[in-house]
Amino acid sequence: MDQMEAEDGEREPSPRIRAYVDDLLARWPDITEGEENDSPWADGPLLGNAWGDAIYFSVVWSRCEEAAEFAANLAQQHDLVCYDPQSEQLLPDLGGERRARRGWFARRR
Repeated sequence: MDQMEAEDGEREPSPRIRAYVDDLLARWPDITEGEENDSPWADGPLLGNAWGDAIYFSVVWSRCEEAAEFAANLAQQHDLVCYDPQSEQLLPDLGGERRARRGWFARRR
């Protein structure tokens, strides 16, 4: 995150991140579409939180477990890694061996 935030200018979201966001929004609407009560997203537009090969997004506390589980499982389907900065863990819990081989936000190989 520090490296991404330190970059000058904006980087367009990668196709993989765009596809991931599209699938997140297929499940729950973006709050910028007037659907705040039906969505776990805490801010929007969701794609506005994406840079290059990463996205950082917040969810409302009352729906965090549901949204985190869905987002993490969906990330795996898109061959992405999901990191929860509050728990400081990769989601879903990937186990010690796999976790030790990866950096945060690194793509699965």
